[in-house]
Amino acid sequence: MCLIAFALQARPDCPLLLAANRDEHWQRPTLPLHTWQLPGSVTVHSGRDLQAGGTWLGFSGHGRVAMLTNVRSGLPETAPRSRGELVTRWLAGDGDLDRWLEPVAPADYGGFNIVLGDLQRASWTWLSNQPGGVGTASPDTCNALPLPPGWAGCRLGAGVYGLSNAGLDTPWPKTLALKGTLASVLPHWGLPNAHDSARAQLLQTLMDMRHAPVHACPDTGVPPEMERQLSSPFVHMPGRAYGTRSSLLAGWRNGRLDLEEWTHPVDGPGPAGDGPLTHWPIGRSAY
Repeated sequence: MCLIAFALQARPDCPLLLAANRDEHWQRPTLPLHTWQLPGSVTVHSGRDLQAGGTWLGFSGHGRVAMLTNVRSGLPETAPRSRGELVTRWLAGDGDLDRWLEPVAPADYGGFNIVLGDLQRASWTWLSNQPGGVGTASPDTCNALPLPPGWAGCRLGAGVYGLSNAGLDTPWPKTLALKGTLASVLPHWGLPNAHDSARAQLLQTLMDMRHAPVHACPDTGVPPEMERQLSSPFVHMPGRAYGTRSSLLAGWRNGRLDLEEWTHPVDGPGPAGDGPLTHWPIGRSAY
């Protein structure tokens, strides 16, 4: 997953609103959004990476949420473990953050950001194994945590956040664009006569293939032309058989999780109205 904007506790009736694009190599085998089981009979709603078995963004039936992005660099990755297992470990668990952190050696994974949430406890944490990549998140909403060596992170308060392939709220053009759209539609989400327009605005931003100006592109260690191709919210790189594979809208309102996902063909964005809307109640059995 390479671009996410999410609003936490920004409306009493809508404690989570999320919009995301997942970028990946076209040949990597993937299942779209569906319901499946983790060990221990934990129900998960997410897509699934069939190469390593994990996922990049998922929701458990008992109210846990995890979302993952890679941290981009120009160096080849040689880490021995798949980052997707970090997501499924959180979704399958029922313990606190310390219990999740205890067995994890952050150096075993390529660079990543992960947001770990619990909808029932209104608890949210951003973590990274790139200690220098804190981004520009406000200290008013990102409260630093005492963490083991090799970690950066903070507790997240109410607010709107953006995350791509750098630290939390790093102001890349596409991150600012999606975050801004999410903030603007948040007051209208789920409301009669306003929801459809809000949804359309989010989809328009997610499927925007316009590149940022060269001077606005970050320098992450990859060639400048590749930085430019990666600068649009919707990434389309046929020469590398790489790009945005799916788009997701997720909202939790009044105890119900609504998910819409679009799987895109390799020639560009799919139709912006063909995502099946799926509703799941968030159970309280674990609490």
